[in-house]
Amino acid sequence: MVWQKDIKSSTQDFLSQVTTTIDQQYLITGSSIQSNKQQASGSKQNNGYDFHLVKLNQQGNEVWEKYFSGSNHDYLSATVTTQDGGFLLAGTSYSGKGLDKKEDSKGGSDIWLIRINEFGDELWQKTLGSSSDEEARAVIQTTDLGFFVTGNVQNSSKGYGSKDVLITKLDKDGKELSQLILGGKGLDEVEKMIPTKDGGALLGIYSRSSEVRVSGSEKGSGMRDADSVSNIQNSNPVSRNSKQTENFGEGDYWIVKLDKNGKVEWEKNFGGKGDDHIRTLALTSTGFIIGGESRSERSGNKTVGIEEGTDLWLISLNEKGDEQWQKSYNFKNRDILMSMSVLHSADDKSSKGILLGGYTQAEGRIQTDDETFWMLYLDQNGNEQWRKHVKGESRKKEERLSDLKLNRDGSIVLAGTSAEELGKENWKIVKLGDKQVDQLIEKYDIKIYPNPVSDYAYVEIGFDFKDADILLYDMSGRQLQSIKTKNNVTKINTQALVQGAYLITIKTDTNKTANAKLIKK
Repeated sequence: MVWQKDIKSSTQDFLSQVTTTIDQQYLITGSSIQSNKQQASGSKQNNGYDFHLVKLNQQGNEVWEKYFSGSNHDYLSATVTTQDGGFLLAGTSYSGKGLDKKEDSKGGSDIWLIRINEFGDELWQKTLGSSSDEEARAVIQTTDLGFFVTGNVQNSSKGYGSKDVLITKLDKDGKELSQLILGGKGLDEVEKMIPTKDGGALLGIYSRSSEVRVSGSEKGSGMRDADSVSNIQNSNPVSRNSKQTENFGEGDYWIVKLDKNGKVEWEKNFGGKGDDHIRTLALTSTGFIIGGESRSERSGNKTVGIEEGTDLWLISLNEKGDEQWQKSYNFKNRDILMSMSVLHSADDKSSKGILLGGYTQAEGRIQTDDETFWMLYLDQNGNEQWRKHVKGESRKKEERLSDLKLNRDGSIVLAGTSAEELGKENWKIVKLGDKQVDQLIEKYDIKIYPNPVSDYAYVEIGFDFKDADILLYDMSGRQLQSIKTKNNVTKINTQALVQGAYLITIKTDTNKTANAKLIKK
């Protein structure tokens, strides 16, 4: 254990995510009810949950804390780090205009997006919705610097079932470019979305739907513009895609690949006869890994059986969605998979291993490791290497992991809630160093990204040090900048540089030096 940070609360706090920033700091995001103390200190008075953000530095100390409040409940579901070092927040809002919320409600619950810089200052915000209820689930930034935001919409006039999946594509300034509704005849809930190498997105959907066979006459009926998902003044087309694959059981993993324009490229369905609940997705060097919990015996296209309670079920796919292998793992109870990280080689040509994180929910009999965070580490072929339970410094009765991140330096950050009693959840953040994982990480002395650079570059130092100087020279040897740092990753301002090549030199207190070339475009 490197450090643990407990963020105390007097109310039921939801922790949704830990986001690693470009400079290796951590943004912890979720929803909290602000205490009277916080409100008395000049904070806004409101009656419910607010977006709650805490930024921690590399050492686990708080850098800043922010709340974004609407006048009603607002739940922060997903956060993505943006290429300029800031973040886009996506949550579900029950609030109208007022306090921090600048746009009216569109009816029911809506998706509330807030783009912030690295200091937590708002750059822009947007409310997406219709007269139906929308909820946000995931957000990614794509290679063109725009965003895909996805969530679920209930009983939409443009949908197919009781709950459908809504995907909105936005440009970098928050302008809506297109919307897509996906669904089958029953309930479909998106759980996760990740960016793909070609600028598109992969969606992991928990599907309790059969496919929809649409006849020509049905297509035009039942669509009233007034109820449409986007506003009437919004000329962006809403496209619809019905589910084309049959379900195998009660609930299945439904995987949909979108191209960079948000059009469906392919879809696949995986499941057995019982209930299979997808939770998470990750990119590998050759395709994707999808994972969740399974209550199904061998049946449908599930080729592995079940041991006890719920098992973790992982499927490896190539880039076209064809199955490479599937495996299951068991912690002897109701095991809930929350997060997955894949360790890539430095050249991204191969994947080294897969780290899974979750918690075990005791159904009746509590054993020593129930209700604590667990980690499972697999090789790239899904073979188990080790499993660990993480108690940290303080062990509470009810501990639930929300998210885990495997960092480039081989360290692991786990974030979850920990409660003495239900309704009083503290956030618990634990950073671990791992020798086994550390040995897999390819070492380097200095790394610069993005390179070529326009406005800002990040300089990463790959060896241990306490204090370092980062020096920037032009090609004639003239020193242009000198920065002192204690961090492994440091942001430098390159806006004033003219186009061309520069040299970055690092000098540390241990008398180590390293050089790298920086190209200004």
